[in-house]
Parts: sequence; structure tokens; C-alpha cells
Amino acid sequence: MWVFYFFAALLIIQAIISLRGGARYLSYIRRETARENQIFTPYASIIAPCRGLDQGLRENLAALFRQDYPAYEIIFVTDHADDPALAIVEEVRQEFSTMAHGSTAHVATRICLAGEATESGQKVHNLRVAVSETNPQSEVFVFVDSDARPRTDWLRSLVAPLADEEMGAATGYRWFIPVSGGFASIMRAVWNASIASALGEQGNKNFCWGGSTAIRRTTFERAHVLDEWHGAASDDFAMTRALHRAQLPIHFVPDCLTTSHEDCNLAELLEFTTRQLKITRVYAPHLWRIVLISNLLFVLIFFGGIALIVTRALLGLSFIVPLALILASYTLGILKAHLRWRAINIPLAQHRAELRRGLFAHLFLWPLASTLYFYNALAALFSRRIKWRGICYELKSPKETGIIKGRIQESESRSQND
Repeated sequence: MWVFYFFAALLIIQAIISLRGGARYLSYIRRETARENQIFTPYASIIAPCRGLDQGLRENLAALFRQDYPAYEIIFVTDHADDPALAIVEEVRQEFSTMAHGSTAHVATRICLAGEATESGQKVHNLRVAVSETNPQSEVFVFVDSDARPRTDWLRSLVAPLADEEMGAATGYRWFIPVSGGFASIMRAVWNASIASALGEQGNKNFCWGGSTAIRRTTFERAHVLDEWHGAASDDFAMTRALHRAQLPIHFVPDCLTTSHEDCNLAELLEFTTRQLKITRVYAPHLWRIVLISNLLFVLIFFGGIALIVTRALLGLSFIVPLALILASYTLGILKAHLRWRAINIPLAQHRAELRRGLFAHLFLWPLASTLYFYNALAALFSRRIKWRGICYELKSPKETGIIKGRIQESESRSQND
């Protein structure tokens, strides 16, 4: 019992530290969203890689045309001309180009065909090609995923921090909103939420999310991001490594948290979450170890504690102390989830009704998400092979990616981006 009490105490300490992080996250988002952005709106190039048909793709792409920004271009890049996403791209381009009003006259668009990757992830290859196709007058590169649906002030808010020439990059993150619901979709939203709250005010510890990141062209070149992308499978981890190496901070912009309106089944949930941890193990092994050890502690103590309580109750023994420890851990987790939910409601106020529907899951299902994290981290220990947008890769190192299998049926490539 004393061994259980010792590790239960460690679990509670871990939960208290996490709760303090949730309070800092809420405070940071309140400060940042209340602050008036500096006006900095140079010509920007939005690079939007597409592959397969994301759920809600038309709405996601249309949001890129509705940005409140003086002048910018959108480069849609894919590897092949027969990608089904291009038909949607063309429809949206046509829709906005034929509008009677002039609200989109400031948006230039074009399609870039990158061809198949041979020594890196397909998305990374596509981005490398697209960057070379940007307008020479563009001062800022902006990267967005096709499963992200940014609000109208997204581009302006994301570029504004780059007024400081010593800023490495500005980034947002995603928040999953299930469309039809379902256990797997809800669990993915809960699982992903803890990553969203890992960003904050410490620019030297933040990371870029490839679905919503802006960087000056000069900084991109200064940090040698193209070199870091060579042979890489993860665009955002590689860019983060390049900026950290150059000792350039990454600014988290709460107003650039973007929603992803998608559902998934159980197989897609496991594939998506495990892929993230396999990539993390290769690009940030210290983070992977933290995830593995912290969630191992949680699974053993939380669920082991429940088993201990039931056993002692059946034997007629006292179970008050272990019950109190487990309830304390669970309650602290609920409080952390509630702080995060309150924080997210500030920049995503327009989705408040949808967020409210997911509140119960975020408050009470987080132990299942922690269990899933442990499974993901454990799976990453035994394999570095992933499937991403219909292509299988072997993650040999941060700068060496093996392509195991080429293009699979496009219907399979609808699964999530990063």
C-alpha cells in the first residue's frame, strides 16, 4: 500500500503542475486576445498543400479567400493533376473570381503540381516546390492545412507578430470539432486538446504547427528551413528544429487557433494519434519519453487504484485513502480541462455552441485520452512506420525518410493532415 501511496502522491503532484499550466494558458490567451495587434500587412504567400478529399474541404478552402488582408496569393499544391482535391480547388477559385463585388480582387491564386516525392514526406516535398513558386515580392510565407478552417482575421493576426524582425515564426493550432459525433471523433478531440494547451508565452519552447504558421521569407532563408526539410517527413517539426537551432522564438497566436470540422472512426483515431507519437519520437525524443513515462504513471496508478478500491471493498477492507487519492487526481484533471475549455472559448467564440456540446467529454473522458497516449507512445517504441495521406513511410531519422509504399487509393487518403 505504501508503494501505491507514494506513486499516487507523484501523480497528484503531476496533476497540480498540469493545473498550474492550464491557469497560465488561460491567462495568456486572455492577454493576447485583448491586446491590439500591430499593423503589419506585407504581401504574403499562403501555401496550401492538398491531397485527397478532407471533410468540409470546400468550406475550408473558401475561408482562405475571405481573409481581411490587403493583398496576398494562395498557392494550392499537390503532387498529381488527378488528385480529387483539385476539382474542389477549381470550383472555389471560380466561385470567388466571378463574384460581382471586389472583395477578393486582392487575392491571386494558382495551382502547383509538385510530382512524387522520392526522399522526403510528400507534404514536405510539395512545400519545398511551392516555396520556389511564390511571388518574388512576397515577404511572408504562410502555411495552412486543407483540414483547417481559419476565421476572417486569421491571416492578419498570424502575420502581425512578424513585425518584429527577430521573431522566428508565428503559429496557431487546431481544435477538432466533431461533425456527426461518435466516440472516436470525440476521443480525438479530447486527445488533441492537451497538445493545444502546450503552447504559450515561452517562445523558445513553442513549436510550429504546419496547419497555421507564418514566417518571414528572410527568416525562412536565415534559418535554412529548406535544408532542414531535406529528407524530412514532418514539415512543422523540421521548421521548429531549424528555428530553435537559430535561437529564434516562435510566437503562439491564440486568435489563430483554427477549427477542424471532421469525424473519424476508431481505426482512423488510432492511426492519427499513433502517427503523431511516432513522429514525436523521431523529431523530439525527449518529449516522447515524457509522454511515455507520465502516462504510464497515470495508467498504473489511476486504473490500478480503481482495481485496488474494488478489491478492498469486496474484502471488507478500508478503501477511503486510495479512493481519496484517485478522486483528487481525477478532480484536478477535470479542473485543468475546464480551464482549457474556457481558454479556447475566447478565440473560438463563434463556435461556442459546438464547443459546449463537447464540454462533457473534455471534462470527464480525459483519463481515456491519457490511456490512448500511453498506447501511442508504446507503439512508437516498437515501430517507426507510419501511413500519411495514403503513403507509407519509414522514419529513419529527422532527415531521412524511407518511402515504403507509394500512392494508395485516394479514398484512403482522406485521413487527417498533421
